[in-house]
Amino acid sequence: MFHQYCIPFLNPFKTLLTMSIIKEFKEFAMKGSLIEISVAFIMGAAFGKVTTALIDGVIMPIVGELTTGVDFKAMKYVLREAQYDASGKILSPENAIQYGNFITIFIDFILVAFVMFLLIKMTNRFKSSEEKTNA
Repeated sequence: MFHQYCIPFLNPFKTLLTMSIIKEFKEFAMKGSLIEISVAFIMGAAFGKVTTALIDGVIMPIVGELTTGVDFKAMKYVLREAQYDASGKILSPENAIQYGNFITIFIDFILVAFVMFLLIKMTNRFKSSEEKTNA
């Protein structure tokens, strides 16, 4: 019963509060830095896919050939062999430390970090030359 009397009374304040929050969120969402971060995040995700494709398709095969045909993704240390029954069905799967996959991902990370370093360095160079021309 009490809420029947309170809700009509609070309704104008609720509307004002809701409008204030929406206005505040709109101002926050439309700030330039938030939009730039969003675009950078999306581009970074896409760049990561391109880099992974480059690593898996171009660089790792070359590294594999230089290391006498080693397939890094197949490198692992088997802790427990897989157990099979007489028909060849797996009873318990293999348990292994797949360090080769870690090596591939680590090389991927180093290359992405290096390219990002170069992009930031290039951006800073453009900013400093732009500031000199504006001064």
